[in-house]
Amino acid sequence: MRQADKTAQLVLKRLKGQIFLTRVGLVAERVTKAFWPFIATVFFVLAALMFGLHEVLPLEAVWVGAVIAFLGVVASLVFAWRRFRWPSAEEALARLDITLPGRPLSAIMDEQAIGADDPASQAVWEAHVERMAAQARKARAPAPDLRVARRDPYALRYVATLALVMALLFGSALRVASVSEIMAGGDPGAVGGPSWEGWVQPPGYTGKPTIYLADIQTDGLAVPEGSQVTLRLYGEVGDLTISETVSDRTEDIGSAAATEQSFKVVHSGQLSINGPGGQNWEIEAIPDATPEISLSGEVERGVGGEMRMPFSVRDDYGIVSGWADIELDLPAVDRRFGLAADPEPREKITVDLPIPFTGDRREFSETLIENLSQHPWAGLPVQITLYAQDAAGQIGSSGAQPVIMPGRRFFDPLAAAIVEQRRDLLWSRANGKRIARILRAVSHRPEDVFDEETAYLKLRVVIRQLERAVSGAGLTTAEQQEIASVLWDIALGLEEGSLADARERLRQARERLQQAMRDGASDEEIAELMDELREAMRDYMEQLAQEQQQGQDEPADSQNAQIITDEQLQQMMDRIQELMEQGRMSEAQDLLDQLAEMMENLQMAEGEGSQGPGQQAMEGLAETLREQQDLSDETFSDLQDQFGQPGEQGQGEQQGQQGEQGPPGGDQGQPGEQGDQEQGEQGGQGEQSGQQGDRGKGGPDGSGQQPGKGEGRGSGSDPAQGLAERQRSLREQLEEQSRNLPGAGAPGGSEAREALDRAGEAMDGAEQALRDQDYAGALDRQSEALEALREGLRDLAEQLAQDQAQQNGRQGQANGRAERENQRDPLGRDAGAAGRIGTDEELLQGEDVYRRAREILDEIRRRSAEQGRPDIELEYLKRLLDQF
Repeated sequence: MRQADKTAQLVLKRLKGQIFLTRVGLVAERVTKAFWPFIATVFFVLAALMFGLHEVLPLEAVWVGAVIAFLGVVASLVFAWRRFRWPSAEEALARLDITLPGRPLSAIMDEQAIGADDPASQAVWEAHVERMAAQARKARAPAPDLRVARRDPYALRYVATLALVMALLFGSALRVASVSEIMAGGDPGAVGGPSWEGWVQPPGYTGKPTIYLADIQTDGLAVPEGSQVTLRLYGEVGDLTISETVSDRTEDIGSAAATEQSFKVVHSGQLSINGPGGQNWEIEAIPDATPEISLSGEVERGVGGEMRMPFSVRDDYGIVSGWADIELDLPAVDRRFGLAADPEPREKITVDLPIPFTGDRREFSETLIENLSQHPWAGLPVQITLYAQDAAGQIGSSGAQPVIMPGRRFFDPLAAAIVEQRRDLLWSRANGKRIARILRAVSHRPEDVFDEETAYLKLRVVIRQLERAVSGAGLTTAEQQEIASVLWDIALGLEEGSLADARERLRQARERLQQAMRDGASDEEIAELMDELREAMRDYMEQLAQEQQQGQDEPADSQNAQIITDEQLQQMMDRIQELMEQGRMSEAQDLLDQLAEMMENLQMAEGEGSQGPGQQAMEGLAETLREQQDLSDETFSDLQDQFGQPGEQGQGEQQGQQGEQGPPGGDQGQPGEQGDQEQGEQGGQGEQSGQQGDRGKGGPDGSGQQPGKGEGRGSGSDPAQGLAERQRSLREQLEEQSRNLPGAGAPGGSEAREALDRAGEAMDGAEQALRDQDYAGALDRQSEALEALREGLRDLAEQLAQDQAQQNGRQGQANGRAERENQRDPLGRDAGAAGRIGTDEELLQGEDVYRRAREILDEIRRRSAEQGRPDIELEYLKRLLDQF
């Protein structure tokens, strides 16, 4: 035997197992493709029988179905017999061979056709056979192709399989045996005697599974209240009957023997199936518990005045919704001043409680966050009731909880006064006359309380509108809401509005922080006010740098002036905040006073030199800002004249007569009284003297000019066109300043140019609105221009400060140090310089460190026993004692 034949036989012997597996795969393929109709037909028939379809259909329909099923089975078998063909070993070998590249099995079984007698040719052939044999040894049986999608495009095989699986889960195999009795014309239950089936299905919201009663062998069964019981009886009618006391249905003999019954479990009782194979159960109806909801903590005020109310909910199966009702606790209200009048009827506040979207709703805790600062009940006693509803419709309540409804706190005295009058106005419209008098009183000397004339003018319009409504037919609901909205905006602007004077802004930020410390504000409010103080300090430092370069505001004795760096200021403010967080308010107040004294004598370490282009640009933009503010004030005055408000013209002209005293302080008489008449008579003289008055002595913007008494008024008979011309001139002036703006290429310079471009676009819009005599639209666009100009000034100032810092380096840090606190901390260490946190000294220096520790602990205990100390300090001391 030739070597090639031996190699082929060895390879085929080694691959005998793979050839067998391949043949088995071919059998599986052909069985699947030939018998799938037969299998699907059998599955459909079994599913129908197990579901009891033959028991509910008429006998004629059952016969027709049986014939169709029989024909289907026979046809599928004929189809399978014709299609199925047993695979041979050669077919299996060919299938295995085609899975290999080059078909090596066929190659090794071939015979050499020519050159068999040539040794060289025979050697080449044997080498070829060896290579093919090596390739054939890698053969593995291929997976059978069981896909019949092309033969079954509607996936009937899957439908049949699903039907059979559902029948196995929810049907009964016993029903298949009853088909023979039905075909014989008898009752299906007569085959095996009377039988029954039953299910208990709990409500869907419980998440509990359905109970199959035939599997329950015990006498007791606990199910949720409201569960649905379904029973089916088989056999002769009357052989089996049902009796139960778990539902409220009315039963008679006929209903007790009905073959199918369904009812709900509404209370505990008995359920019995009487007859052969019957069973009894003691049913315990588990009632659905009412949801429990309660406050889990104190109702607190957030940083922005929002109400933060933590609550907890518990239910056996979970809640579906929740809400909170807030009602005024009128007996607990201090009925004085504006609250002495009877309050107007107002509906209770209803807010939805936050419910988790996912997860377990049976027990959870959440926090309701709702800002009700603008509601008239803010700051007053109210009663809050929480409600939770479950899927069964039961509602649980927390009961009325008396609290003080949180609202925004106003630390500015004028803003707080305006907000209080707004609350009184919403409390009762009968307070209108009193509120008008109080608002006139608090704004009697506007130069002392108002920093911007716009806020004063808005308040004056509100006062006149309120007085006119009170003296007439009375305030309407719409007017009440409108005035309340304007008063809120005015108070908010006074509390948070940006001030042109950085020094004044710093002073107000410091006073607001001190007021918050005295009032016992929360940690969040203290942190917010500290951030405001830091920002005001940063703006003030930039202002000082500008004044230093301009040669203004120089201290009288520059040698004795205090020098402080930005880093030292930051450390001092960090120290202040740390002391307040620790409850050491008196020490924080002393350090805050020290900071104020240092800022009064502060001198920035700036280089000497002449005024550069940056300062010239700052001066030009500041002048443009002042002129735009004047123009905006005059536009607002013309808007008042357009609506023809009583006494407004005379009051507007009187501004000039009071130019040396600051913002107009008239408005001391009521409309129609002698005070307003005198103002109207003096209007002409006031206009002339206003052009010559030194408004800079008291004006809120400090520009030294009287708005509305310049070129705009004298440009023509139409005041709107004159204002438009002035607006156009300002636009052209801004374009020139923007072209000459320094800092090209720097981030600050680019941001400043972008802000000035926005200001120019707003000025264009204001000019067009003035030409169309749309004063309201012009005011909106002028406000946008003012905001953009301020932003451009800030960006330019920051860029100039960065440039100066890069030139001077850190010389100020080496030469200047803030004053060191003269006190030692409780651990015996010197405090850091300028309020800096921490020190390089070791803890408890000295020999007897244990004695020193005992003294510190005794001191903490002594201070904690002094109940006169602030609550926040006592809490801090208590936490220290808990640690040690």
